[in-house]
Amino acid sequence: MSRAVLSVGSNVGDSLAHLRSVVDALADVTVSVSAVYATAPWGGVEQQDFLNAVVVVDDPATDCRGWLRRGQELEAAAERIRARRWGPRTLDVDIVVCDDVRSDDPVLTLPHPRAHERAFVLIPWLEVEPDAGLVVDDQIVRADALLSRLDAAERAGVRKLDQGLRR
Repeated sequence: MSRAVLSVGSNVGDSLAHLRSVVDALADVTVSVSAVYATAPWGGVEQQDFLNAVVVVDDPATDCRGWLRRGQELEAAAERIRARRWGPRTLDVDIVVCDDVRSDDPVLTLPHPRAHERAFVLIPWLEVEPDAGLVVDDQIVRADALLSRLDAAERAGVRKLDQGLRR
């Protein structure tokens, strides 16, 4: 069994449609989908706000590298261009966690090395998995505790929208 938590985001083109394309493509293996959240961009690059969500998937035929490959295929289908780190993008699919795998491989680092610093990952994840936990500094820490450590402005900058991703 391979279960993964995917963080998806978009701020170019029809962002909602880009996020829905992930849910549509993974419908047969999707366990849960969060609401859509609007968030300010991260990383200091001037750009419009992102739409973000979390998709929990489970497929015994897909390992962690398979989830990476599927995410990259979805990004390519959305014509993602990797021009600038933390820059605008049609679709970003990040693996937050995959099973209990820990990896320092630069191609697939697990758990995601900055997920614990990002309210736009933690808030939607907690919506679908209230008991979520993440390995930080070699210890499993509850996601709600990680969220409480973030600056209040970071948390307040994640705004839940009325739009959903399931049709």
